Amino acid sequence: MLPLAQLTVITGANGTGKSSLYRALQLLADCGRGEIIGSLARQGGLQSAMWAGPESLNRARRTGVVQGTRRTRPVSIELGYASTDFGYLVDLGLPTPSESAFGRDPEIKGEAVFTGPSLRPSATLVRRTRPVVEARSESGRGFEGFSRSLPTYRSVLSEFAGKFPELGAVRDTLRGWRFYDGFRVDALAPARQPQIGTRTTVLSNDGSDVAAAIQTIVETGNDTLDKVVAAAFDGATVAVAVTDGMFNLHVQQPGMLRPLRAAELSDGTLRFLLWAAALLSPDPPPLMVLNEPETSLHPDLIAPLATLIQAAAAKTQVVVITHANTLISHLAARPLREILAGEEDYFDDAGPAVRLELIKDWGETQIIGLDPLKAPSWHWGSR
Repeated sequence: MLPLAQLTVITGANGTGKSSLYRALQLLADCGRGEIIGSLARQGGLQSAMWAGPESLNRARRTGVVQGTRRTRPVSIELGYASTDFGYLVDLGLPTPSESAFGRDPEIKGEAVFTGPSLRPSATLVRRTRPVVEARSESGRGFEGFSRSLPTYRSVLSEFAGKFPELGAVRDTLRGWRFYDGFRVDALAPARQPQIGTRTTVLSNDGSDVAAAIQTIVETGNDTLDKVVAAAFDGATVAVAVTDGMFNLHVQQPGMLRPLRAAELSDGTLRFLLWAAALLSPDPPPLMVLNEPETSLHPDLIAPLATLIQAAAAKTQVVVITHANTLISHLAARPLREILAGEEDYFDDAGPAVRLELIKDWGETQIIGLDPLKAPSWHWGSR
């Protein structure tokens, strides 16, 4: 269970689970695109994504010895989220033995779409158990069978979103999540090449449409871009040159007789502009997840980067995974235990940036300051 604020900063030593958290969020987003099975397979399948320790750590904590035991519960990976509108969860498990060449593909064992902060029978709108899909009856009492033949490699979100508005809303939310894990800035990087430009309200994950994205920001009248670039690069300005429909990023620096094209920019300058294009999106996604955005940036660019992140968090929910204490400081991210001790509203959109520090306890990822008994309730249901 990971409670997220409007701006959440995830920290922790190497090996505490930050990368696993990032991949888990990506897998959840892939449910909205109908790509969860393929994405999980590309990560090595269920075995690579599952917890590698014993089913229960109670004995290890009591005796100091980690030892495998016979499983008492089904092998599964469970992912889910809840928001102010709807929540969704999915249960992925081992395939039924077969002679198919795809016999090792994970299967979707169960799904549920619900209202409220956690799954409850009275709040469940659509539920799926293996091939059987049921929807709440129009009377609100009980469920009505909708399908008994949904393949275990297809999600209710992709198959029935057109029939149930709730499924469509959840699908669109998950599809809209954006993940930025650094950008290519080598000589052949897409961001350095002129590109055909169209109005681009959200930067692509690889940054190939950065020129079009920046031009879109400029035409919305948002002056934050100009201010941040000028502060970061001693009065420099950024513009987009358009030739026969091809867009190319230009940066004019004081003292230079001509602007520098994207192909001529330093790696750090181009990377910063890519982050600016992502974070100043005029149509921000429902959730934006940034993985170590400080990587390969000069220390002088950390403060302007924090300004961009705060600007994004004013319009949408942002998660930042970072090692950089300077970035944490500029974001004014406060430790979770400090916020809980002050009884502040953790989920207030105008609340403080929250720092969640991950640690390992017998191999299990935990959050410093989060008492499991006081954490928001969450129920996975059952098969």
